[in-house]
Amino acid sequence: MTEHELKEAGPKRLASALMEKGALTSDWLPAFEAVPRHLFVPDTIWPGRAGMNRQDDRVTRAEQPEVWWEAVYRDAPITTQWDGGQYTGPKKGRTPTSSNSMPTMVFSMLGALSVESGHEVLEIGTGTGWDAGLLSHRLGSDRVVSVEVDPATAENARTRLNLAGFHPLVHVGDGAAGYPERAPYSRVIATCSVGSVPPAWRAQTRPGGVIVTPWGPTYGGEAIARLTVAEDGSASGPFVGSSAFMRISAQRKHFPPTRAFLDSEEWPGAGVRTETSLSPDDVGDWVHMFAIGVQVPDLFCRVEWGDGGAYRLWLMDTGVTSWATADYKKGRERFPVVQSGPRLLWDELEAAWRWWDDQGRPGFERFGLTVDNDGERVWLDSPDNLAPGRPAT
Repeated sequence: MTEHELKEAGPKRLASALMEKGALTSDWLPAFEAVPRHLFVPDTIWPGRAGMNRQDDRVTRAEQPEVWWEAVYRDAPITTQWDGGQYTGPKKGRTPTSSNSMPTMVFSMLGALSVESGHEVLEIGTGTGWDAGLLSHRLGSDRVVSVEVDPATAENARTRLNLAGFHPLVHVGDGAAGYPERAPYSRVIATCSVGSVPPAWRAQTRPGGVIVTPWGPTYGGEAIARLTVAEDGSASGPFVGSSAFMRISAQRKHFPPTRAFLDSEEWPGAGVRTETSLSPDDVGDWVHMFAIGVQVPDLFCRVEWGDGGAYRLWLMDTGVTSWATADYKKGRERFPVVQSGPRLLWDELEAAWRWWDDQGRPGFERFGLTVDNDGERVWLDSPDNLAPGRPAT
């Protein structure tokens, strides 16, 4: 296949795949065709290994042009920056800090945004600029504001947008603060996740306007919330599907080390030993973590791997008061548990999982979120049916 044929086939194949999935709809197809993804992907990327035959995680366009093109026109996310740009090596850095999102997610979120002619949109997290370009084609550049915390990322995105013929306002700043100078907005969309919707987003959205953002609790699990802003400034709405985004910089998670819980003791220390019939392997799916996390908001976990797929699940609270472990080994019907501190964290996790199980094992789409000046509340099926839980410490 020639380079020309490869380029012709890539976008068309991706468009067909996205339309078959229902992510790309006819109203967004002209933007997809006019704002090709490859214009917004840098020459050095880390697309991961899934479905691709290559030696390193990093791909450079100059050295592997066909592999680079294949990665760009697959329905998969692409990491474009590690560790704030400090790591550029052939493998992976410590923390991904910028990406070009999975096309299915991009167009699913744009669909949930429900933009119409005349809307003004605030985007949080410019990244490579692709979303801002798609919105600019649909609405006009003068109606799009995009906020990016990293100056180099913002400048690169601005350059790509300008070369593609788009000139939205790309502002360098804290996305949690929004951009009040151009408020109010009809729509706000975040391409980074939050554990708490910043008040500025609600304040800068018109009554009746919509906020689309990835949201997830401390423990894990995440979904896209579609919130409608009311006259009183509150916002409420359903989750519309699973997601996995980088956390907004102002809310990045920093958990205390395990040694802070054990002091000078070795495991199990003074922990109380029990057993459970609930396998640690049955509470680790994304929706499990979400359902547990919204009920126990200060819980976090770590995994200590053993041999043959065995592992120890550590549970800890952000207040550094308690810890628990549960040991998994294939073939067991009962699993050893150790708990220490004033709280019985495995018991809290198990109660949260049992509640989710008793509700018929709901997926993300049955949950919703209400945000106001009193805080945030996750609900099931309707806003008056709140998920149980304890307040975060």
